Amino acid sequence: MSSPRRVCPVCRRDIAVVAARFARHDPSGARGTTELISCPGSRTTAPLDPAVQPSLDGYVPPEFPGQLPLF
Repeated sequence: MSSPRRVCPVCRRDIAVVAARFARHDPSGARGTTELISCPGSRTTAPLDPAVQPSLDGYVPPEFPGQLPLF
């Protein structure tokens, strides 16, 4: 199973998102040396996917802070 992919905010490449963070990746472009250098966008928190549904079974939680009723 492949991980969902999103655009890195730093290098603008399509990167896998694992555990709500961008996977570690090299910056785009050719490397000048043999060193591995991670993009500054590696391991940063990924924004929420806009396709995520706001409700579960038709129930939409109200837009106010605090504890929701249990029953």
